[in-house]
Amino acid sequence: MSIFPEYVYFCFQLTFAAITPCLIVGAFAERVKFSALLLFIVIWFTFAYLPVAHMVWFWAGPDAYTDSAAAAAANATAGFLFQQGALDFAGGTVVHINAGIAGLVGALVIGKRVGYGAAAMPPHNLPMVMIGASLLWVGWFGFNVGSNLEANSFAGLVFANTLLATAAATLAWVFVEWATRGSPTMLGAASGAVAGLVAITPACGWVGPMGAIVIGLAAGLLCLWACSGLKRKLGYDDSLDVFGVHCIGGIVGALLTGVFNAPSLGGTGVLDYVTGETGYAMGAQLWSQFVGVAVTILWSGSVAFVAFKLADMTLGLRVSEEKEREGLDTASHGERAYN
Repeated sequence: MSIFPEYVYFCFQLTFAAITPCLIVGAFAERVKFSALLLFIVIWFTFAYLPVAHMVWFWAGPDAYTDSAAAAAANATAGFLFQQGALDFAGGTVVHINAGIAGLVGALVIGKRVGYGAAAMPPHNLPMVMIGASLLWVGWFGFNVGSNLEANSFAGLVFANTLLATAAATLAWVFVEWATRGSPTMLGAASGAVAGLVAITPACGWVGPMGAIVIGLAAGLLCLWACSGLKRKLGYDDSLDVFGVHCIGGIVGALLTGVFNAPSLGGTGVLDYVTGETGYAMGAQLWSQFVGVAVTILWSGSVAFVAFKLADMTLGLRVSEEKEREGLDTASHGERAYN
């Protein structure tokens, strides 16, 4: 029996499905045709998001695991990555790695913005950046804690982990920025917060508070590197650092879930629903997490490449240079952000 009505769960899952394509758009903002973008989203959502979500999250539920034979039958119908033992509490692979790698493919296929590398392109409105990051931080509790599907003490653990990892990542990003560039920035704090939110998403129900803090610190450091050093080295134009924050942060969180899920490190371990016992083997769990990451990257990246190419061949991906310089709010939508 469901804990709550099926339509409620449907609507909850719909929020994950809706936000994921929106993340991808940030990688190539300001230079893509709206019609081509819509076609890409239909193809990618159908052939990348839905299969990955099914592979990671689909299973018969704990009530199906009444004995060993029933457990084997239930596992046989579960999603591929669920069968591999990959843990993803609230969407590290399904949402963030899935979207992040598709965003990188899009940035590479579509190409760089006009003037990229020659002209400064800072955020045009830092107060709005901060407002957006703050709304994300609050809203993320709905995604992560809601994924527990019950309001109980375990939901409190998920809430605490989400809060602590995000705070740790924010501090890590800001202090490294301060040490290397001479000043802490609001943009860095906002970016660090999102990196922490991304990284804790797959782990929030599987690790303890100290593990969450370490995951947040690692995400802040590695995502900062990805958005600066790695981005410069590879030379791609990811407008909003979707790959550097979401894909890299998702990978960090997914892999470290396999480490800090250990009961000896404060994690929950993995419950055997048949015996009621908690088991854990770090090597095996790390391999399961790696398989989840690798399959998501390969599947989503391949589908994204095909989807972008199909959109390009049929509608054309890139707006003209004239429209790009004019601004797509005006050229594509007949509106102005500011009057």
